[in-house]
Amino acid sequence: MTPSSTDAEIARTVTLRPIQEVAAGLGLPSEAVIPYGRTKAKLSLDLLMRPVRDPRPRYVCVTGMSPTPAGEGKTTTVIGLGDALNRRGRRTVITLREPSMGPVFGAKGPATGGGRAQVAPRAEINLHFTGDFYAVERAHNLLAAMVDNHIHFGNDPWLDPRSIVWRRVMDMNDRALRTTMVGLGGRAHGVPRETGFDITAASEVMSVLTLSTGMADLRERLGRMVVGAGAEGVRITAASLQAVGAMTALLSDAIRPNLVQTLEGTPALVHCGPFANISIGASSVIADQMAAGLSDFVVTESGFGADLGFEKFCNIKTRVSGMIPDCAVLVATVRAIKFHSGRYRGVPAAELSRRLSEPDLDALRAGAANLAHHVGIIRRFGVPAVVALNRFASDSEAEIELALQLAREAGAAEAAVAEHHAAGGAGAEALAEAVERAAAAPSNFAPLYELDAPLREKIQLVATQVYGAEGVAYDQNVSRQLTALERQGFGALPVCMAKTPQSISHDPRLLGHPAGFILPINGVRLFAGAGFVTALCGDISLMPGLGRRPAAVDIDVDAAGNIVGF
Repeated sequence: MTPSSTDAEIARTVTLRPIQEVAAGLGLPSEAVIPYGRTKAKLSLDLLMRPVRDPRPRYVCVTGMSPTPAGEGKTTTVIGLGDALNRRGRRTVITLREPSMGPVFGAKGPATGGGRAQVAPRAEINLHFTGDFYAVERAHNLLAAMVDNHIHFGNDPWLDPRSIVWRRVMDMNDRALRTTMVGLGGRAHGVPRETGFDITAASEVMSVLTLSTGMADLRERLGRMVVGAGAEGVRITAASLQAVGAMTALLSDAIRPNLVQTLEGTPALVHCGPFANISIGASSVIADQMAAGLSDFVVTESGFGADLGFEKFCNIKTRVSGMIPDCAVLVATVRAIKFHSGRYRGVPAAELSRRLSEPDLDALRAGAANLAHHVGIIRRFGVPAVVALNRFASDSEAEIELALQLAREAGAAEAAVAEHHAAGGAGAEALAEAVERAAAAPSNFAPLYELDAPLREKIQLVATQVYGAEGVAYDQNVSRQLTALERQGFGALPVCMAKTPQSISHDPRLLGHPAGFILPINGVRLFAGAGFVTALCGDISLMPGLGRRPAAVDIDVDAAGNIVGF
């Protein structure tokens, strides 16, 4: 393969092992493995009964600095690090989120890594995979249909049409569906009301599936989901509408983690796919707990930067899983650090890559504030930070050395150059060594806040201690909603912040390390089943739109039947 080979071309040079061999390498009995073709399988929930290995496996979370158009390679780093740890004799399982077809056909593209650090089968994972996203979508929309049917027939308990908060979902970016009307066409077609669509990755059902610890917990969480209010403001739930049994049935296969492999044969559990900017941004608790019973190292990923995915990983996911991170890997690149200097504003997209490839130590120093802030977020949770500097061919040696120096000055316990994109696991061995050293050190992990703190205090702490805001501004209606939620017994839930990933702040135009801003909270949503309250910051939407030239225009099938153009 040439240096310019595409990810698909590289993947086609590798003959994947039958999935039964991958499972056997983990010591799994054949009855626990449910094959979906030759190279992917689901795993039985009975594996959750296996005890965690002794000594306890090291738990590593990969996060990143604020994303840029230059790309940082977080998923690629999870894969490369897993391969490198296995090369070093450390029995490792990686856990990743499933791709949403919204980003696959939109701007971000596929979510299976790149170069020689990929999970496979690539096209299948990025498209239909094992049907988990469809199951979530159908379970969510079944409840939506039952809500409208309940109102149409006037069933008990009475449900106020004006109170309904349960929207529909689909796994595609489609801004035209953000606000819709249903029930039009006369009495036979239901009760007219305004509603809308969110993307499936933002569905509460997706978060419930991600945070469930088993089938019974899944069922109980689904039952708690609130769809609206009835007489005297009583909250009506999925259990009130007797929808839980059918929803659980639709999710009974999706709850099982999916086993695949990297190009080097490292086992990978790819399961659930909530976005990090509008949801919790983590792979499933079940996948992580299952991996802990099978390995010496579990390497997982939290979406977007440390301000988003890692914050929620620490404040929400760890409280459910009971698994404490031993270290966090912060992915950075020379190009991304320079981009956050703000010196490339207005540069046409066609020119940006070339400009970022030109050596500029001053831009690197100016942009390092973003890197430093994300290192500080990790350290604030008491977790050692390892900076993985993904190397591009255009990076100069002087830039590499300065970036590593800046990472250490920011407080990183370790900093290492990573070249897994070009060289696979062999290119990440220095990073793996750094992770082993950092993960062996004592961890002082602690969430940012106590659950019994008021909701406003939790939001304030995330805004000021994680984002660096001076304060928080609440819409008047939001203040009333927060007061009502606490009065109704939901004040002890953690908060899930929904905001732009492109800045540490709520404003995507504010690069680097913004200061002096006030974080606006323009909406809140109760996710009672998932177990958190979502705060909507700025102009965030739970249904993304496609760009002017979406990735979908490049995707096709060639004459040999290969899916191309990712």
